[in-house]
Formats: sequence, C-alpha cells, structure tokens
Amino acid sequence: MSPLFLRIKKKIVGWLDPRLEKYRAKSPKKDYVPKSKEELIAVLRRTPKSVLSDEERAVIATAMSFNDKPVRKIMLPKEKMTFVHENDFLGPLTLDKLYKAGFEHFPVVGSSGKITGLIHTRELNALKIRETDRALKYLDVDVYYIREDHTLEMALAAFLRTNCYFFIVIDRLERVVGQVTYEMVAENMLGKKMKDDFDKDLDILAVAKREKN
Repeated sequence: MSPLFLRIKKKIVGWLDPRLEKYRAKSPKKDYVPKSKEELIAVLRRTPKSVLSDEERAVIATAMSFNDKPVRKIMLPKEKMTFVHENDFLGPLTLDKLYKAGFEHFPVVGSSGKITGLIHTRELNALKIRETDRALKYLDVDVYYIREDHTLEMALAAFLRTNCYFFIVIDRLERVVGQVTYEMVAENMLGKKMKDDFDKDLDILAVAKREKN
C-alpha cells in the first residue's frame, strides 16, 4: 500500500471519526451502589419529589429500620394503659372509660395486682351486659407477652404465629412496661396510620360491591 494512499486514508478517518461518534454504542456506565445505609439515605434525599413523594420516602426509611427497631419505641407505655380490675362492675362508667380509650383489648388485674386476663370490648358489644356483671365474668385468660427489646420483626412474627393482635410488653424482670398491638406495628411498617371505616367484612355482597379507596 503506497504512502500516499495511507496518508489519504488517515485524513478520511480523521474527518469521519468525530462525525460517527454519536452512532457508536455507548459503553454502559457502572451503576452506583450505596455502601451503607447513610449513603442510601443521602441518595433518597437527593431524589426529586417527582420520583419519590414524601410519603414514599417515609415508607422506605421505616422499612429500613423495621428489623432493628425495638418494641419499646412504638409501644403504649404502662402509665398510659387502661387497666380493669376483675371485680369491677361493667356499668356505664366503666364501659365508657374503655370505649374512650380507643382500644379493643384491655388487661385485667386480680387482687394480687398481676394481670389475670383480658377484656375485649368488641365481644362485649355483642353481649347483653348487666350493670351488676363484673369483669371476671367476661375474662379471656389467654394473655400473650413480648419483651420490650424484641424487634418489630419479631413482634410481627409473634402476631402471625399466635393469631393474637394484642400483646403485653414486659422487661427482662417480667415487669409490665407497656402494650403493643398489631395495628401499631403495621402502621410503623407502612409509615402512616391506616384509615378504613369499612366494617362489613362478613357481608359478601358489601365486599363484592365495595369500591377502592
């Protein structure tokens, strides 16, 4: 091949090269992978709200800490719990106190001061309660416990395992320190309170016709 031809070829290649650049396959850039939770959180904070809303960010942040967060972080502390004594009469004042507390399950204590069972207000609604009836008459003796330092993941597993949605929280010395419900754990997992007033789950027609929220 003559030197002249090589010089001409070199000039042609030099002229074409920049013009063909946009048609060449681009080599993929290596994806950035956060190496810690802190780096991942930093990436989330930089993500535009058009991609991740504040609510979605909260859900992700909550999910990241779910396995490590202890029950004590979300439980209702003992000083805010509503207790019933097994000899209390279930008259209007007692029932009103229970309904206003906003829970469906309440611990019942005996003469020794220890928890002897639970009262379930949903079940009371379906019964004809007389003012002379004592809490002991409607006592559910099955009480489930969970320790305050157990994780929310452990709590969720316990709820599913026992099919119970109310746990008394204790410490390592077996002392009652609070209470936790399935709803509390679920709301923490979702990062928001669950709002649903639908109460006809036993009505097949109502369920079939129900619209999405």
